[in-house]
Parts: sequence; C-alpha cells; structure tokens
Amino acid sequence: MGRSAIVLAGGFSSRFGQDKGVLELGNKPLMRHVIDAVNPIVDETIVVTNAEEKIREYAKIVGQNVRFVVDVCESQGPLVGALTGFSAAQGKYSLLVPFDTPFVSREVVTLLFELCIGKAAAIPRWPNEQIEPLQAVYQTKLALETARQAVNEGELNMRAMIAKLRGVRYISTLVIQQLDPDLKTFFNINTPFDLKRAIAMIKSRKAR
Repeated sequence: MGRSAIVLAGGFSSRFGQDKGVLELGNKPLMRHVIDAVNPIVDETIVVTNAEEKIREYAKIVGQNVRFVVDVCESQGPLVGALTGFSAAQGKYSLLVPFDTPFVSREVVTLLFELCIGKAAAIPRWPNEQIEPLQAVYQTKLALETARQAVNEGELNMRAMIAKLRGVRYISTLVIQQLDPDLKTFFNINTPFDLKRAIAMIKSRKAR
C-alpha cells in the first residue's frame, strides 16, 4: 500500500463550544469536506479521535472506506494523535491533516506525496520559517519511530518529532501558492467567526 491519510480529530473543540466534526458547512459535515478531498488520492483513510463515543457519531457521517482509531493514550496534543495514526497506517507514506481544514487542496496533497518520495517528510514552510507539520506527508515507519521517541521523552509537540527526522524536504508556500493561490488549504475552523468566514468563502466560490 502506497499512501495513507491520517485525519486528526482528537481535539476537544474548546474554542468552538461544540464538536466541530459533525458541524455542517455548506450542507455537509465539516469532517466530510476533508475526507472527500483526500479519499480519491490515497489507499486508505484513518480518522484518529480521542473517544469511542465520537467514533459512533463520526461513522454516521463519513461513509464507507474510513477506519477509526482511538488515541494510544489520553489525548495530549496532535503528536499523540499522529503517533496513533502512524501506528495504524499501512501506507509507505502518510498524510497528516486536521479534520477542521475544509478547503484542503487535493492538488497540494498530491504534490506533497510526490515530493516525499525518497525523503523522511515533505512539509510546507512559510517565508517566515513557520512550518505546517499537520498538513504534511511523512515516511510512515520513520515518522512512527521518531514520534514514539519524542513521546517517550515527554516531548509532545510535532516539532520535537520533526527534529529527529533526517532528510526532511521543506516546500515553500510560495510554490504551493501556484496550486492554491489563496492558500485556503491551511485555513482552520477554530471559532464561530472562522465558520462564518468559511461560509462566505463557499458562497464566493459558488458565485464565481
């Protein structure tokens, strides 16, 4: 199996006030936007969440061909979710993507997979050197090893894992902008205001 997609849905939606996974955006649950974007270009899709109860809710909205796993330990951030996903993934390369990024670009994801071949990871990077580790592609076995090391050492952020990887390819957002001019692929819905912006973006797209 070549490609896996790991959809991270382990947060508590504390800033939003309700479970974002089942939230409707453009007459479709938020999580479905992400899954529908990545499903056609991967061999498997895995949703990582932090509770069995959420699996029952999410299973009703995501359709078939999606596998669910629960965090390997009590959710302590995205690295734990990533570790859980890497442990379950069967693909040689794995995409990490948050469940609240409804405009994730299929073209950008395809590019990241292609640029990760022969590398430990392909990670977008902004001109100010900030990176997007949760919208990146990793060589699964290497990422699993380094994620496990970081967690065992008490380091619970993605950068701790990435620091242990050798052979990371960083892709400038200026390059990604050629495929996604407004870089909407990185747009997260964290607050009700973000949701309003997303609704406006969908309306604008339909108007065009």
